[in-house]
Amino acid sequence: MKIAIASGKGGTGKTTVAVNLALSLNEAKLADCDVEEPNCNIFLRSCLENYQDVVIPVPEIDETKCIQCGKCAQFCQYNAIAILSSGPMLFPKLCHGCGGCIIVCPEDAINEFRRTIGVVERSKADFDIDLWQGRLFTAEPMASPVIKCLKGNIGGDGITIIDSPPGTACPVIASITDVDHCVLVTEPTPFGLNDLILAVGLVRQLEIPFGIVINRAGVGDELIENYCRSEKIPILMKIPDEGQIAVLYSEGVPFVTQMPEWKERFLLMFGDICRQVSDSMEG
Repeated sequence: MKIAIASGKGGTGKTTVAVNLALSLNEAKLADCDVEEPNCNIFLRSCLENYQDVVIPVPEIDETKCIQCGKCAQFCQYNAIAILSSGPMLFPKLCHGCGGCIIVCPEDAINEFRRTIGVVERSKADFDIDLWQGRLFTAEPMASPVIKCLKGNIGGDGITIIDSPPGTACPVIASITDVDHCVLVTEPTPFGLNDLILAVGLVRQLEIPFGIVINRAGVGDELIENYCRSEKIPILMKIPDEGQIAVLYSEGVPFVTQMPEWKERFLLMFGDICRQVSDSMEG
């Protein structure tokens, strides 16, 4: 089973939920797909090792063969190629590696070279969690290839908890595609509700079973609960705005390791997720 932990905005506590849920399960895999700023290991303090470089194909133009017909530039939807009076110009960081420019070039003037944009790292943590993370190199704009490479390496056996990037853009879609369930983490504020609505629209469009975790419950009113009630969305858990949890978080300590009653609550939530997935399959 693959369970994604996502949120419509940053700072709602999805990494907190992902790490504590993984710690509550036996021998779970934890995949940190927030590749622009992976932070699960802040709580696990594992020694990560480079498992695989992430490379994408990028065009290289032989100017001795190029007749500046412009077909490659016309084909590229990402404006990674421009034909100027001085000759062709490439913008490698805009290239998505589709290879279309090579196909449309009538003079066979375009080849590919492989450019490294990030790495996949792995470590066996002290908590019996098989931790994987992707890391996009600084100044690289495309997170999705790193996420897809990370997910391709961890396989589908056992239970995998995926810590997704925040928001609803392409990196999130790459993270939650093909999962069995998505847990949306939100907070009881107007901003939290606004971005939760966007995230709910996304998972419904992808037809993924989902439920809600309300973090820092009690700081606001019942606007999230009212929304979930009106939309018939299950609330899987409420994590209160509690001092001990906040202190442990600030120290980088997963609170299930110090508050064992919460491990039981996460296990109960996992049971609810399993039943929801089973019901969706039967439906």
